[in-house]
Amino acid sequence: MKLSENSVRDHESVIFSCFMPGENLQEHRLANHSLILVCEGEIDIVDNERNFTVKKGEYLFLKRDCQIRIHKHSAGDKPYRAMSIRFRRPALRNYFRHINHTSLPVDVKRLDSSAIKIDSNLYLDSLFASLRPFLDNKVEPSQEFLDMKFTEALGCVLQIDPAFYPTLFDFNEDWKIDLLKFMEEHFTEDMSIEEFATYTGRSLATFKRDFARLSPLTPQKWLIERRLEKAADLLSNGTSVTDTYIQVGFRNRSHFTKLFTAKYKCSPSLWKQKFK
Repeated sequence: MKLSENSVRDHESVIFSCFMPGENLQEHRLANHSLILVCEGEIDIVDNERNFTVKKGEYLFLKRDCQIRIHKHSAGDKPYRAMSIRFRRPALRNYFRHINHTSLPVDVKRLDSSAIKIDSNLYLDSLFASLRPFLDNKVEPSQEFLDMKFTEALGCVLQIDPAFYPTLFDFNEDWKIDLLKFMEEHFTEDMSIEEFATYTGRSLATFKRDFARLSPLTPQKWLIERRLEKAADLLSNGTSVTDTYIQVGFRNRSHFTKLFTAKYKCSPSLWKQKFK
């Protein structure tokens, strides 16, 4: 039976998506790396570097730490349809545990871009062709089949570019994301410490241990201090209190005011008045 309504069938590692004309899905951050084939419709990518569109028959790789806008939508009178393979961390760890580590590429940096178009090739075409019947029909694939396709997908992308090794397997000690650099770049975002740990390729315990080597403050206290420092700078340059606490990553004004006053012995409003 052909799909005739909106549906997202999530099988952990493989996702089959269908949105009827006029419907769309917008995402801003993904928790896992994903490889997507657009079967119908389009995906619009918007980030600070560039904007581009992924059309029918094209492949897209999305990094798990991407801070971009992803707009999936139908084109014309045909529904948006896609197949995605999601690279979850536990499955990546398991795969990495069984490969020959002596053959890993050296002096290879991660992929810079958060969203990368991948050219069609026989390996990817064959992989997704074997998944296509499960998109077109409401037949659920077996777990054994999905596990096999996940392994096949990893093999495909690793052949495309050696940079996928440190990108996918960033929990390897030598390939961990620079912790402090990442926090400096993202401290104003509404992210929990658990998310900072995940996006720097660490467990929460490892994140806290590594952070202790870099700062006498706990990660949470460091985050608050940096946000308050940034807030003081914004206020002194004329930014409103409401815009300031949102821009630096606080969730509510009263909590921000309490912390700011404790640090600077002055309310945010009075601080702003000082520099008016």
